[in-house]
Amino acid sequence: MKEIGEIILDVKNISLAFGGVKALTDISFNVREHEVRAIIGPNGAGKSSMLNCINGVYQPQQGSITFRGQTYKHRNSRQVAEMGVARTFQNRALFKGMSVLDNIMTGRNLQMKTNLLWQAFRDPFGWGPAEREENEQRAKVEQVIDFLEIQAYRKTPVGRLPYGLQKRVDLGRALAMEPQVLLLDEPMAGMNVEEKQDMCRFILEVNAEFGTTIVLIEHDMGVVMDISDRVVVLDYGKKIGDGTPDEVRSNEDVISAYLGASH
Repeated sequence: MKEIGEIILDVKNISLAFGGVKALTDISFNVREHEVRAIIGPNGAGKSSMLNCINGVYQPQQGSITFRGQTYKHRNSRQVAEMGVARTFQNRALFKGMSVLDNIMTGRNLQMKTNLLWQAFRDPFGWGPAEREENEQRAKVEQVIDFLEIQAYRKTPVGRLPYGLQKRVDLGRALAMEPQVLLLDEPMAGMNVEEKQDMCRFILEVNAEFGTTIVLIEHDMGVVMDISDRVVVLDYGKKIGDGTPDEVRSNEDVISAYLGASH
């Protein structure tokens, strides 16, 4: 059995509004190192808005987020990524005309140290600092490709891949950042049963083999209850439940707001 660590991410009293519309109201929860932490709730509950606050896409009007002892409220998404938080998106914002390998390479940008000036210093054999670094980064990407079992599609433009494989490439791009915390926004939306099973397996392997902490938004309640260590439940931008899958499953507020709505 895996060992859950100390709190790595602490969300405190987050409130977010767009004009007069409240998206989140006084939300607090924490995430422990090495756990799979799910955020669930009906459509419009504020789940994606919460992830957007964590990774710097949105700036909350109130509250704070602490990651490994560093508290932040007004950091952009690149700054949060540099801290060690990676994100996938519902709409798979991939570069459709680029190959699988090149898409996943974009996840290595934060690790790139050389710049355009270095690229001018090439030796006669083309082994300047930039080339050496690119080869090192490419080797890391190849490891991700092997891990996700998409070797056969390395050079295929992403736009030609089936939906489920595109989602896997999006996961690969996030993994290429070598994050400490991985935010997954509905990674199994629109997938068939077999594709969901594959994605569940990869998520659990990322968590187990790399020790990556995972925060997951997912609508499939069977998936959530199977793979999560703890679950936080939102409804209309407010927290209505928080605990283990069994605790959440038996929470009357959750049953009426969410689980009951699915029957």
